[in-house]
Amino acid sequence: MKIGYARVSTNDQNLDLQIDALKKDGCEKIYSEVISSVKAERIQLQAMITNLRKGDVIVIWKLDRLGRSLKNLVELITQFTQLDVGLKSLNDHIDTTTPQGRLIFNMFASLAEFERDLIRERTMAGLSSARARGRLGGKPKGLSQEAESIACAAETLYKEGKISVNQIAKQLGIAKVTLYNYLRHRNVPIGGYTKKKV
Repeated sequence: MKIGYARVSTNDQNLDLQIDALKKDGCEKIYSEVISSVKAERIQLQAMITNLRKGDVIVIWKLDRLGRSLKNLVELITQFTQLDVGLKSLNDHIDTTTPQGRLIFNMFASLAEFERDLIRERTMAGLSSARARGRLGGKPKGLSQEAESIACAAETLYKEGKISVNQIAKQLGIAKVTLYNYLRHRNVPIGGYTKKKV
């Protein structure tokens, strides 16, 4: 069975275009939702996944309607593959029920793995820099081991002052607000940050 999934980020956006296209492609059931926050739970998406059966094909307007990030998208498509469920994106010309579609998905998976490796490499570089300066640091309360490593790297990069706060957040693959939370956990004074000339 073809199952449609449509999503918009704000109430100002309209679902009609997506829903019309999904119906035209032959979707028998369509799940739709308006989700404004990245962290908000996507109830309709979860309901769709719960009701999937072997051989179903999920149809979406575009890949960014399904996944909020490359990592999230790869995780979802991997889950669909394990359930023996296909995915078709109308505007990205991707259909994992075909050999070409599976090839494209495998390229996405490789890019996501590359992205994870880059983040890991940056984090380790930040930790090495912190150790060289004698700042081993303990685990901040409430943070996982991975978050602790990123927080330590964030502290080093922030104190070096060679790149902007936005660049630090981007380099570590975290949101700006998360960066500030990590810095507070490590008791780093915040405010009046200016990028130093090199």
